[in-house]
Amino acid sequence: MFLGWTCVEGYTGAMKKVLITGSSGVVGRIVTAGAEFEVTHYNLPEFDALNYEQLVEAAKGHDVLIHLAWNKTHDDWLTENFDTENMQHSYNVLHAAAVASVPRVIIASSVHADKFAHREVRSLLRPYELPLPDSPYGASKTMIEAMGRYFADAKGLEVICVRLGGVNKTDVPPNSPESERHVWLSSRDCVSFFNAAVAIDSVPGKYAITYAVSDNVCRVHDFSNPFGWKPQDGAE
Repeated sequence: MFLGWTCVEGYTGAMKKVLITGSSGVVGRIVTAGAEFEVTHYNLPEFDALNYEQLVEAAKGHDVLIHLAWNKTHDDWLTENFDTENMQHSYNVLHAAAVASVPRVIIASSVHADKFAHREVRSLLRPYELPLPDSPYGASKTMIEAMGRYFADAKGLEVICVRLGGVNKTDVPPNSPESERHVWLSSRDCVSFFNAAVAIDSVPGKYAITYAVSDNVCRVHDFSNPFGWKPQDGAE
């Protein structure tokens, strides 16, 4: 079954093979455009993360599975909705990776997993502290992180949960609200994050939660991570 792949011209190292769910979305397009690895695209309508058997077959032979797919039609941080299918997507991805012997999963969480707007923050928010979700969407991201931790411990997967900041098509920091400028993530920083997360030889302890935000003025998130990524941009 051919799903389609992209190869980066001029890259001379041993390229890892990476399947990306939701590669046609905003973040997916940015990541694939600058990927320093071979990309297998996995997108609706032909390929659906709800189809577990299809996902297992597609995952075979890959080094990493990046899960970006999310149905935002009724489920995002601006609503009170909760879409159980999004949770099923994430479980299927982790389970399929374990069954198909894919050693690493990078799964998209969100800065909304821990409330940062309209909250007094005395020090930088760190990913391993007990989070306070700002919405049902944010709470669902913490559930996904917990599921990833289970699969890392019980199934031996390497799991990286990335709490993504605000990526947009224009690649320009938003003027308002101020809290959105704090969590802006540039396209360049987004690409370099995923390249670093794929390239690392191993994930310490097999599990990591990291923030991915640019080095914005008045940022409130600690973006330290176990694979040496440092953002180059910032909202001034």
